[in-house]
Formats: sequence, C-alpha cells, structure tokens
Amino acid sequence: MKKARLIVPAYNEEKNIALFYEETIKYLKYDDIEFDILFVNDGSKDNTLVEILKLSKIDSSVKYISLSRNFGKEAAMHAGLVSSKEKDFIIIIDCDLQQPPYLIPEMISYYREGYKIVYTKSKSRKGEPKLRTLFANLFYKIYNAYTEKPLDNGAKDYQLMDKIVVDAFLKIKDNYRFIKGIFSWVGYPRKCIEYDFIPRKHGKSSWSFKSLVKYAFNGMNQFSSILLVLPVLNFFLGLGLLALDIVLYFTNVIDLTGFILGLHMAILVLVISVFAYVVIYLLYSNRRQILNRPIYLVEAASEDLDIE
Repeated sequence: MKKARLIVPAYNEEKNIALFYEETIKYLKYDDIEFDILFVNDGSKDNTLVEILKLSKIDSSVKYISLSRNFGKEAAMHAGLVSSKEKDFIIIIDCDLQQPPYLIPEMISYYREGYKIVYTKSKSRKGEPKLRTLFANLFYKIYNAYTEKPLDNGAKDYQLMDKIVVDAFLKIKDNYRFIKGIFSWVGYPRKCIEYDFIPRKHGKSSWSFKSLVKYAFNGMNQFSSILLVLPVLNFFLGLGLLALDIVLYFTNVIDLTGFILGLHMAILVLVISVFAYVVIYLLYSNRRQILNRPIYLVEAASEDLDIE
C-alpha cells in the first residue's frame, strides 16, 4: 500500500475549503494508495483555519499546519513538503479550484508509468488580465534566455512528485524558494498535463502585481544569469553616448550642447540608480541567506505530523 498526500496551501480561503474538500475527496479513493490531505494555513486573516479544523474533526485523513503569520505560498508549500518526507508521493494543489482535482487520476496514471514528476500548465492565458499575461510572457522569455533549465510558459505549482524528488528538493537550502525553478533544476523523468483556464469560485488571488514582480525577480536571481546583461547594456550605452558626443563635436552642433549635457546627466543618474538598486537588493538578499532565518514558523499543527 503506497502512502500519498495532497499538500494544499491556503491563505484567506474560508469559502473554498469545504468546496475544495467535497470536490477533491472523490478522486482520492484507490485500493493500493492511502491518501491524506494536508492543509497549510499561511497566516490567514479570515476563518480558513476554522474551516480546516471542522474537516479534520469529521475526517481523520485531513491534517493541518498553521503558520504563525503569512510567509507566502512558497514557504507554505515548503512546510508541507518537510512534513511529507515519509510519503511515497505527494501532490501540490491550490484550494481555489482553479487547479482541477479531476486531473489527479491522470497524474497518478503517469506516475504508475514511471514518471517522477507530473506537472500541469495552462493551454493558454485566456481569461487572465491582459497586463498580467503580457508581463508573464515577458518573464518566461527573459528567464528562459538566461538559464540552463528553462520553464514551460504557464507551468503551475499543481504537480505530483515522487519521494525521490521531494528528498532532492529538501536538500536545497536556499532561503529564497523559487519552487518552479527548483523542480526544473532537479531533473528526473517528467510529464506535462495541459488544461484550460478556470476562474476562482470565491475570493480573489492574493498575488498582487507587486508580489508577482518580486517573485519573478527572485526567480531570475536564483536560477538565471539575467543580471549579467545589465553591465553589457551599460557598456553599449556608454559607447553610444561617446559616439554621440564625437558626432556633435565634429558637426558643430553648439546650440544643443546644453541639452545633450543635461540628457547625459539624466541617463547617468538613471543608470547609476538602477545599478545601485540592484547591488543593494543583492546585498540584502545575501544577508538574508547568510542569516539563515527559518523559512516559516509553525503556530499549530495536527498532533501526528512531523513538522521538525
């Protein structure tokens, strides 16, 4: 009998917990697999934990971890993985029902064929905000151009992972967790399942535009060499400004001198500002990595869970 677990990060999802459970439980019945469901409450401000506790009282297969505050989805998933090392495989899935539970049997079918990772992706970004789609597509193009292990555009955290993949994941001690990048980096045989966009049942996404930009930058910083393009751009910018000065000098464009000088100073300030921001950001990132603070802190959990 194999042991498996659904890891379900949840932040302010009180209206979706029961709906998710009712929809998902019917896909977890197997003669040779014993499933449980681990909800990770990521410091929700509503009654998400209350709804989870209600389920745990009527179904012993429902477990929970409640973090001391909102540490972010990456940390919540990490907490679930740390507590699932004894499982033969796990499946990470959101509880907003945008990631369809009906794919679970297909994922398990591929797992039985020998795939160690079965991940999912959207067939298209139809239905998502246009600005978000634009920046998402731009992120994947830039990221994949400067990394050894490219990501599928539209790939989701919704995936099945064999125990060997979970163990490999947990060996990575990076303080910043870019889980998509880590799963791509570890390798192992993998299979992709595509599905159409599904809107949320209740509530709204906790991912703001600002948080998505920060998430994307951290991912590029962790797994790509994208920052190396900045000094190259600065070098060619400097050459361009030098060439412009030479042209202006030999063509006697005296009346534009003041304007060009001001333009040069503005560009110089902008370039210095960008580099200063990047350098300071990286210094702070390295400081947090060196400090090695906990990725998350647990406030409460099911008694039979190993939460370290």
